[in-house]
Amino acid sequence: MVFDFEKEKLIAELKKRKPKKVLVQLPEGIKKEASKISKLIEALGIEVIFSGQTCWGACSLAYFEAKALGVDLIVHFGHAEFLRTDIPVLYIEIKDILNLNFLLEKSLEYLKKYKTIGFSYSIQHRHELEKIQKFYENKNKKIILSKKLGKIAYEGHILGCQYEGLKAIEKKVNCFLILGNEFHSIGAALAVKKPVFLIDVYNNKIKTMEGIKEKVLKQRAIAIEKLKEAKNVGIISEIKLGQLFGSAKYLVEKLKKQNKNVISISMDELTPEKIMNFYDIDVFIELACPRIALDDSARYSKPILTFKEALVAIGEKSWKELLESGLI
Repeated sequence: MVFDFEKEKLIAELKKRKPKKVLVQLPEGIKKEASKISKLIEALGIEVIFSGQTCWGACSLAYFEAKALGVDLIVHFGHAEFLRTDIPVLYIEIKDILNLNFLLEKSLEYLKKYKTIGFSYSIQHRHELEKIQKFYENKNKKIILSKKLGKIAYEGHILGCQYEGLKAIEKKVNCFLILGNEFHSIGAALAVKKPVFLIDVYNNKIKTMEGIKEKVLKQRAIAIEKLKEAKNVGIISEIKLGQLFGSAKYLVEKLKKQNKNVISISMDELTPEKIMNFYDIDVFIELACPRIALDDSARYSKPILTFKEALVAIGEKSWKELLESGLI
């Protein structure tokens, strides 16, 4: 696996912006490249600090860290532009250099009965888009890119928490094809009703999401029932920018009317270790990224729900309405 860190763009932007001190954020799998990146930036006479905090996505911007350190610029690698703050942010998307020919050919076995395909890609594969479109068009397939809606940076771009762009084209396509990893394709499957397939570039496979989708839905239905039965409920909010999905105040009021004991909890990042000492809490509702509850529930000893799922549990939304609107 080879990554292009867009060195020329990085250097050109730093020369233009002339920061004295920068904070660099790297995704977890790219932190091993910190020394190389440090040399590039320091060669320009710029002080550089690397964030040691986890960086799971474009929404995971180290804003408060940057404020505390007094930097002039945040350099955020691996994601497209998502947030704008009073501290300037330079987004370096990173290109994943791969030979996709084998996987594109293999995908045709799964797409035999589908003529019109909704297509989305994770940002590191954007540079391959034109080639991919031509490949399928030459195989008599019609490709429709997901729409640029919400905080999506480009047409066809996919984020783990925003699938309105896929929903917008669902009536025009027979199925969806996602280029990237299971994180994005599971989210897509939970957001739309049409079949979803994944070109899994990191495991060299083509996958259907149908079985995984059904498993997740069963888990979510059980979690909702647990909240209905719970006596003590904890509502968790993350203080990171871009990590607020729903209103804690609204839920507190509704749950208290149902004679539940409710506490509000804040943290910079939700982890199993941080909630394990809240022994008396039966069920947690997290208002951070909904993917924490949907993807990582097995890591937690207590049930965790999203805001949307909590609305079902308290009777403000039906399970059918939840499925219609999508879990994300």
